Amino acid sequence: MASKVSCLYVLTVVCWASALWYLSITRPTSSYTGHRQVSSVSIARKNVSFGNIRTRPINPHSFDFLINEPNKCEKSVPFLVILISTTHKEFDARQAIRETWGDENNFKGIKIATLFLLGKNTDPVLNQMVEQESQIFHDIIVEDFIDSYHNLTLKTLMGMRWVATFCSKAKYVMKTDSDIFVNMDNLIYKLLKPNTKPRRRYFTGYVINGGPIRDVRSKWYMPRDLYPDSNYPPFCSGTGYVFSADVAELIYKTSLHTRLLHLEDVYVGLCLRKLGIHPFQNSGFNHWKMAYSLCRYRRVITVHQITPEEMHRIWNDMSSKKHLRC
Repeated sequence: MASKVSCLYVLTVVCWASALWYLSITRPTSSYTGHRQVSSVSIARKNVSFGNIRTRPINPHSFDFLINEPNKCEKSVPFLVILISTTHKEFDARQAIRETWGDENNFKGIKIATLFLLGKNTDPVLNQMVEQESQIFHDIIVEDFIDSYHNLTLKTLMGMRWVATFCSKAKYVMKTDSDIFVNMDNLIYKLLKPNTKPRRRYFTGYVINGGPIRDVRSKWYMPRDLYPDSNYPPFCSGTGYVFSADVAELIYKTSLHTRLLHLEDVYVGLCLRKLGIHPFQNSGFNHWKMAYSLCRYRRVITVHQITPEEMHRIWNDMSSKKHLRC
């Protein structure tokens, strides 16, 4: 007999397919003006107060949680919190992650908490679909800013705020994207090493040393009036980076007094520079697409631009062929 969750999952997939078909033939013509469209969600809030901030914030993160999981860390403290930036229509990607590397039960004795980060969509139908998905899986966090490419920084800061507020005793945090494959064995056992003393003020990933692109046609265009300097501080590619949990609160607090930039990974680098934290280079973090090879994927931590179908295939291959030597 199918489990309750399986039945709900099938029902959700059918709802998604029907709704996306509907959206493909007719779109709402009115603009999304409501302050809180997911009003029926049971919202658990907790006011954030950091007493040692003495000056008025220039970048207040004044957003409410529309969907929250405030009790996710109450029963046991996670060794690792995984924050995955995603968009509303990426249900297949989220489900592939839940069924592969993001499964919270992959490692016995090691508590992992997986969470998907979203803003609110301009389509009420998509918001309702995500709300239903959240009621099934309880792994989604949403704040009431518009979900867009230019608001990726807000999405990451939401994750930092959540860790600082609801899961501050966790050991480590990973921030990544929904098209990333993560080699969890390498991440857990080779990089973070559960049997060693947790690090503090630690930050690692694929470190980039670059400067602003002034070409307005570029996806990464940065206007001079927003960032006049000719070089960015060292920053880790936003496709995947890992840090000790204490850094989440430090970055969030620093962001309140740091002018907002739309390039999320650059902005985190600016906050790290203010904090005097230097990100460590780790060649295991790849921010590009790699042709699949079992031996090659065994040596890395992240790989970019992986479809849900590829994610399943890679995971199954790596899980079933652990006995093979490279």
